[in-house]
Amino acid sequence: MVKVFINGYGNIGRRLATALSVDKEIQFVGVAKYTIDDKVKEALDKHYNVYVPDELLGQCKEKGYSVTGTVKDAVKAADLIVDAAKEGGGFENKKNLYVPLNKPAIFQGGEDWQGETAVSNVIHNSRVNYDKVQGMTYVIQGSCNVSGMGRIMQPLKEAFDNSIIRTDVSLIRRWADLEDVKPVKDSIEWDKHPHHQDDVKNFIPDANLYVDAFKVPSRMMHLHHMTIRFKGKAPTKDQILEPFRKEFGVAIIKSAKGTGDVRKKAIELGFVHGDTNMVHIHEDILRVQDDTIKIGYSDDQTGMVIPENHMLIQSLVFKRPRSEALARTDKLFDMSKKRKILEDEATFK
Repeated sequence: MVKVFINGYGNIGRRLATALSVDKEIQFVGVAKYTIDDKVKEALDKHYNVYVPDELLGQCKEKGYSVTGTVKDAVKAADLIVDAAKEGGGFENKKNLYVPLNKPAIFQGGEDWQGETAVSNVIHNSRVNYDKVQGMTYVIQGSCNVSGMGRIMQPLKEAFDNSIIRTDVSLIRRWADLEDVKPVKDSIEWDKHPHHQDDVKNFIPDANLYVDAFKVPSRMMHLHHMTIRFKGKAPTKDQILEPFRKEFGVAIIKSAKGTGDVRKKAIELGFVHGDTNMVHIHEDILRVQDDTIKIGYSDDQTGMVIPENHMLIQSLVFKRPRSEALARTDKLFDMSKKRKILEDEATFK
């Protein structure tokens, strides 16, 4: 049994805690909180051990929150840390805690893998390089957008590798998560230098890939619009969909009219945290023309990376074959059941 500590309790940390705290193979050490707010009470009400920086112990006592100890205590007690810090915080945690205490860690997408603030030189994608990360000390779990591109690009690469000339992706990103209190701006904004292109090339290095990223005023998932050019005539629509019909973490949806339909349905159906944990190819906007195909798929933002983290733990620590890891992750997150429900044509009618 491995002792796992989640260093952070934001949108990713909360979801990781829900999953890992019920995994019988994991001894869940607890979560870290860096602000003393109502989320501390939420974590305590869920019977998680809560750890805070030394300087916040007094504030917890004043507010009547019975925390277990300091973040440093938790890191010492853990066999593995899943870092769920705000973007950029992982480097400071590695430098100040994980390296001095000789502790392995998983970092989240958005942390650097190049340059002076790199936390690792490897980005994990369970569809592409699951086996490569076994036994490593520090690994980055790709972001939701990066993970989603891997789930679509790798099956197509395996099916049509020699025929694919170029892939262009427009990432239409939601502005904020449902849980976020920050306002959603009435503006469409673009990223001048999106990290997603280089991040995908970290694990699919030969991809002729070009990525643009835009933020739109929505909280209801990301939408990716992927254009793929082929040598000669493109495959048919059925040939494109065939590799995905049994692909883990991918649903093929016919009748949803937008990302809001998918998110609201997940909430209505009682999916944990309102997450589907997958990408959803929208068959009705799949286009084939001459040498080009256009695929539109929605990406379950924060929820996407939670089963990916679970897969990474199974590779990094337990060194399991991917097929066994998939079965365990599927059972923990009900992925196959969710997919079957979402693919039923009656679901969105």
